[in-house]
Amino acid sequence: MRIASRSSSIAQLKPLLDDLYAGFNYPDSAADPIQIVRRYDRADDREVVGFCAASLAFGRVGSVMQSIERLLAVVGPQPGSYVRAFDPSRDGAAFRHLVHRWTRGPDLVALLWVMRQMIDRAGSIEGFFLQEYDAAADDVEQALDRFSARALALDLRGAYGRVPSRPGVCYFFPRPSAGSGCKRLNLFLRWMVRRDALDLGVWTRVDPAKLVVPLDTHVIRVGRCLRLTHYASPGWRMARDITASLRRLEPTDPVKYDYSLCHLGMKNPKLSSLKAELSRLRTVLSVET
Repeated sequence: MRIASRSSSIAQLKPLLDDLYAGFNYPDSAADPIQIVRRYDRADDREVVGFCAASLAFGRVGSVMQSIERLLAVVGPQPGSYVRAFDPSRDGAAFRHLVHRWTRGPDLVALLWVMRQMIDRAGSIEGFFLQEYDAAADDVEQALDRFSARALALDLRGAYGRVPSRPGVCYFFPRPSAGSGCKRLNLFLRWMVRRDALDLGVWTRVDPAKLVVPLDTHVIRVGRCLRLTHYASPGWRMARDITASLRRLEPTDPVKYDYSLCHLGMKNPKLSSLKAELSRLRTVLSVET
């Protein structure tokens, strides 16, 4: 039987998505950068490691995990303390050999230096984010946009010397107003704001209801298959659209399903196998192929 509307189709997904969530909601359910962040117990360490790990979360998972490990090997066992005392002129040389895809050592130095300045000004990355966070807003769009703009307005000369016209650190601070889906920033927010068996709940003053789904290739593919979005092109509008669909199922926690949707897509790279997996999980879908 054809489902009458997109809204009713989405409503019928809740049992499936709840099963998926339960199946992935434990720390070792899949290889993921959050496992590295979870090694740390202190809130300031988790915030710093989480921001570094999310910033590098592009490319193959194995490569991402290796790059995070190499960065943390330089930073040492107390990342929060390290960043609070970070001096790019004194400490920057130790990062010269680090490369993650197109990101180079100076870009990582700039990332750490920007975090140091955020913490100096606001006490934490959360404090810096909250300076432009509006609890009455529909979601974090404006807060993210201003967060990135203010981050890139901080001193970069300490890291680069002569700052390039488009320094590599800009990649870590995309903006919704430019159309970006802001996948890595939204991933960091999910880790920091939500709390369950996976997400860490380090931040206490941002409402999980305001989060936006981290839009990666796997979430895009699964989202289209499940008719969670009508957009064809990735970007901020698609991220908000998928989030709006999930908000109908979980109004106070729409990003709850992100981890399981992402890893479902990773496990089933072909659309046919993805549909077979959805069928195996006892869903009733009406999708046009």
